[in-house]
Formats: sequence, structure tokens, C-alpha cells
Amino acid sequence: MLAVRDLVVRTETGTTVIDGVGLTVPRGGAVGLVGESGSGKSVTSLAAIGLLPDGLLAVSGAVEVDDVDQLSASADARRGTRGKKVAMIFQDPLAALNPRQRIGRQIDEILRVRDGLGRAEAARAAVELLRRVDMPDPEKRANDYPHQLSGGQRQRAMIALALAGRPELLLCDEPTTALDVTVQKHILHLLARVRAESGLALLLVSHDLRVISHVVTDLVVMYAGRIAETGPVRDLLSSPRHPYTAALVRNVPSPRARVALPAPLPGTPPEPSDRPGGCAFHPRCPLARDRCATDKPQLREIGTGRWSACHYAEEVRP
Repeated sequence: MLAVRDLVVRTETGTTVIDGVGLTVPRGGAVGLVGESGSGKSVTSLAAIGLLPDGLLAVSGAVEVDDVDQLSASADARRGTRGKKVAMIFQDPLAALNPRQRIGRQIDEILRVRDGLGRAEAARAAVELLRRVDMPDPEKRANDYPHQLSGGQRQRAMIALALAGRPELLLCDEPTTALDVTVQKHILHLLARVRAESGLALLLVSHDLRVISHVVTDLVVMYAGRIAETGPVRDLLSSPRHPYTAALVRNVPSPRARVALPAPLPGTPPEPSDRPGGCAFHPRCPLARDRCATDKPQLREIGTGRWSACHYAEEVRP
């Protein structure tokens, strides 16, 4: 349903932000895109829907949604894809929702345009969509403005808005950020249920491995604008084959742990304008050798469905 091939995104001044990224989301599949802040996750997902921020340009590669390249398609073709083929749930629903329109009106507008429904019929359908995403008292919430809803309710409204166009692919950019743990759980269960009911393909962007592991079947790990590792989520969590993935796994807190938290990964991700040569992770990597500072590792197959961009992937331990 989604195929990103050798995507390169640069700033207007020529700084590379996304460096040859490739990933696929099969029809009905659920793929997680994970990495620290600044790794390029959100930019990759925005490129998939043709919404790169001002100042960023996709200079090469392809982003195909249902076999149509969004980078070379016309503006009209991209508009035809958004909402119908692919929809997005943004990180901050308060910023994404229209503050001047009631929730129900924002949803029923899509239903009237897409399905040609009359205003009263569309309003009823909007309430049913809110009911489908477990919005409490959907009739009342349909008449509320975004600022009148809680964070979890706003995210449910965003999911209803995304589903109104009956898309085949759902992009979720950190959908549980800033939500309470219990609300996060409800939102994740909701996404999983909606995907199962509708056969949606799902790309879930997160910096939280704990969140990702409950929803997706496959995982793509990004670091400094490149893919570090990909594979089935259970395999990556149990036996990572990139030092960065291994560090992320070790730093997932366990509620059963009776010892102190592990030492955090030293250093910080490099800025796009200051990425080191060779492997961008080598200044923070416990396995780094001279070769890592000069030779950029290519993503290579290291097992069935497993790929790693590490010269010494076979030496990585959980």
C-alpha cells in the first residue's frame, strides 16, 4: 500500500535530512517507524502524504501510495489521494483540528463532499463515527469545539476525522504523545481494532518501543535520517542486530525490574547539518571501529526478513 524508495529530502540550503530511506507497508499490514527525536520519522511520514514543511524538498526517490508516486504526481492527483487513499493522525490534535468549527461539522463536511450526503444525514453519520471510536456521549461531543475536549477525546475525534474518508492507509504520527498511560492504552487498542475491522494498512510513528510493540507486526528503526534496522517486531526486540536498536531495547523500562534503570545511551543524535562521516551512529556506538568512521554501512540482509545497516551486525547482543 505504501512503498518509499531511496527517498532523499534536503533543506533549501542543501542539508540532507532524509538520506536514502526505503520502507514498505503491505495492504492490511501494520508497520512501526521508531527512533529518537530528530531521526526523520515524521518527515518521512509527511512525505508519504505530500505535506513536507516549507523549506524541505524531496530531491530524489519515490513515495508510492497504491502504486502512484506522490512526488511526481500533480497537485490535483495528490489531493485526490489524501483522505481517500491515505489519511493522517497528527501528533497534536488540538493544532490539527479547526478551532472555529464544532467536531461534528468537521467530520460531516468530509461525508457530504465524499458521499454526497445531505446535511442532516451527514450529521447523523458523524455521530456514528464518533461512537465507533468510543467517544463518550458522541451526540454531545459532536457539538463541542476542540478546546472543550480532553486530550484523549481530541485524539478520538482525529481518528474519526481520518476514517470519514474511508482510507486504505492510515499514517499515525506519535498519536499517544502527551496522553496519560491509561488513555494511551485505549487509543492503541482503538487503532488495533479499527485496523482489524476495516483492513487498513497502518504506519505508526513513535519514539516509544513499548507503544510500538503492542500494535505493529514489523518495525523500521531510523537514526539520523537513515534506516538502521528492519524486521519483525518480536525479532528486533528479542535479538536486535544494530547497536542503536539494542540500546533502545535496553532502555525500555520494565515494571517488573527491581534494579536501577540501565545507563542511558550516551550523547545525542547529530543535527542534519553536523552528521559525521561513515556510520552516523559511530560516535555513540560501543562496537565502533576505525572503519565505522569512514565507510557508510549499507542496509544488508542478515536473516529471513531481517536487515541491518551495521558493519558488525552479527556481533550485536541484546
